[in-house]
Formats: sequence, C-alpha cells, structure tokens
Amino acid sequence: MALLFHFYARSFAGIFSDEAEVVAVAALCLEIIAYGYPALAFGMVMVQAFNGAGDTTTPTWINLFCYWIVQTSLAYVLSTSMGLGPRGVFITIAIAQTTLAVVGVLLFRRGHWKER
Repeated sequence: MALLFHFYARSFAGIFSDEAEVVAVAALCLEIIAYGYPALAFGMVMVQAFNGAGDTTTPTWINLFCYWIVQTSLAYVLSTSMGLGPRGVFITIAIAQTTLAVVGVLLFRRGHWKER
C-alpha cells in the first residue's frame, strides 16, 4: 500500500474530489505518510505482541507517548513554528509511526513482558 499511495497518490485523491487544491494536499499527505507505513506495520505487530503476552499496560504507554505526546507536539511545532503547514503535520505522522516501531522494539527486547 505504501508504494501504491506514494506513486499513485494523485489518482487515489482524485477519487474523492475534483478540486485541484484538495487533490494536491491529499496527494501530498498520501505521499509523505506512505514513508511511515512500513514502520507502522512493524510497530503494530510489536504492540500487539505485548497484548498477546498479556501485557496491556506497555502498549498503552507506547501509544500515549508516540501519538499523544510526540505526534501532537511535533505536528504543532512543524506546522506552525517551522512554517511547514500541512506538510509538517504529514511528516509528523510518519515520524510518529516510526517512533512507535522503534520504541516497541526497544521495550520488547527488554523482556519485561515475560513477567506478565
């Protein structure tokens, strides 16, 4: 899906709107977020591994950190303070998805889930 969204973003966006500005922003969104999709898939597997092991607290904290703290604050900074606008928000989504995967792997390797 990442490759399809990256290379055919305008085609997908065109399904939902005929307005050039809407298609341009939607295509930009799909192109940028597509970079984070492989990390998102891997991160989802890592988070669900904790759930499968009976550790539901760790995924809660990972999601809270990656999405509510990192993504929300970074989206604000990139879109406003750094002047990137919507592009900053889209970049932030890919960064948050990658952060989820990295944090998931690091915490999984620590092995505390085995104690649950």
